[in-house]
Amino acid sequence: MVWLKTKGKEIPVALTIAGSDSGGGAGIQADLKTFATVGVHGTAAITAITAQNTYSVTKVQDVDPEIVKEQIRVVVEDLGVNAAKTGMLHTPEIINAVANEVSKYDFPLVVDPVMIAKSGAPLLKAEAMDTLIKRIVPLATVITPNKYEAEKLAGIKIQGLDDAKEAARKIAKLGAKAVIVKGGHLGGNESIDILYMDGRYYEYKLPRIDTKNTHGTGCSFSAAIAGYLAKGESIPSAVKKAKKLVYYAIKYGLSIGRGHGPVNPMAILYRESEKYSVLRELWEAFKALKAVPEVAMLIPETRSNFVYSIPEPEDITDIAGFPGRITVDENEIVVHGRPDFGVSSHMARAVMVASMFDPEIRSAMNIKYSERIVSAAIKAGFSVASFDRKDEPKEIREKEGFTLQWGISKTVREVGYVPDIVYDKGDIGKEPMIRIFGNRPRDIVRKIQKIIELL
Repeated sequence: MVWLKTKGKEIPVALTIAGSDSGGGAGIQADLKTFATVGVHGTAAITAITAQNTYSVTKVQDVDPEIVKEQIRVVVEDLGVNAAKTGMLHTPEIINAVANEVSKYDFPLVVDPVMIAKSGAPLLKAEAMDTLIKRIVPLATVITPNKYEAEKLAGIKIQGLDDAKEAARKIAKLGAKAVIVKGGHLGGNESIDILYMDGRYYEYKLPRIDTKNTHGTGCSFSAAIAGYLAKGESIPSAVKKAKKLVYYAIKYGLSIGRGHGPVNPMAILYRESEKYSVLRELWEAFKALKAVPEVAMLIPETRSNFVYSIPEPEDITDIAGFPGRITVDENEIVVHGRPDFGVSSHMARAVMVASMFDPEIRSAMNIKYSERIVSAAIKAGFSVASFDRKDEPKEIREKEGFTLQWGISKTVREVGYVPDIVYDKGDIGKEPMIRIFGNRPRDIVRKIQKIIELL
């Protein structure tokens, strides 16, 4: 295995052997974006130039097979390749050229057996199928067919997971070390990919996303697997991480063009980078609160937490708070450490619920309850609402941590929006509490400062 060293750091190199998509949604364009997201240096051997957009492929110009071979050779010779993937190979001549060159090296090869474009245009000539099976599949470390491609390779119809498993087993007999039959076309509320390797099946499940922006899904998935393999991940681990990358790529796909919009393989990177801003803003807001001595009198007996979420949180690990909560020491608010993700439960769940009704609501803090504080909030012009814990259904009460979710949801449904303030007067063993909601941490600080001015 060859590594490129930059300033003393080893940088893995991945190679895509695929066609060019002039619309930028699939092919080498998607692959290179995916490689960058994974954190590997991306290289390319172009097999064909396509004139395509989101709804059609109008022309294909194949690259001379010798040029395809030479692109692979010079990249390996100079940069070294830690893993590669194939996409559109189109003709028997190109397939043979790729097989002849790739077989000289020992890097992992991910084969995306591209046959049909999202628009329905053929990307593999009919006479090339046998060549693909005989020359490329046996070289595959991982092969990633979708339902229709797996049916052609395995020679069976796939109508469910059991059929997908049988198809994967049959395709493995063609020589591939590991086979993934993708679940994108299998239906159901979840997209379930089946990995068959060394006689064992693995299932990878994520919620299905209802969108037409799926152009480049297969390219991004196979490129992500190749990228993670280039970084030394095991095949099951690479598939798991690639599945997550593609999930966000689809979820935040781009609504452009008149057909199937492209997925956004950089989305997971943007999502992770957003976390740094969340932590910084939350810490700055806490320091602003700490500068107001009167804030200490608002901290309840069970202490406070101040939370901030990335956009569209999926669970509490997407919401930052303060470890050990905010407490008081000699009339000054203190914390045990800087904010982090997944350290808050109650207030994080409150924000989760609020954001389902209004995605702009991403921050919240709980403070002690008193009628004076509620009156000050009303006088300040804030919207105020409440719920009564005595109304809580028994089945909710018996589930630890679900009371606040129920209370916030009930309140928002009743008033029709997320109020600035939601409070309850407590119950047996439950301290009465006020929760302040806002779009960002600075909104919480502003509201608390206004309440303090009026107390």
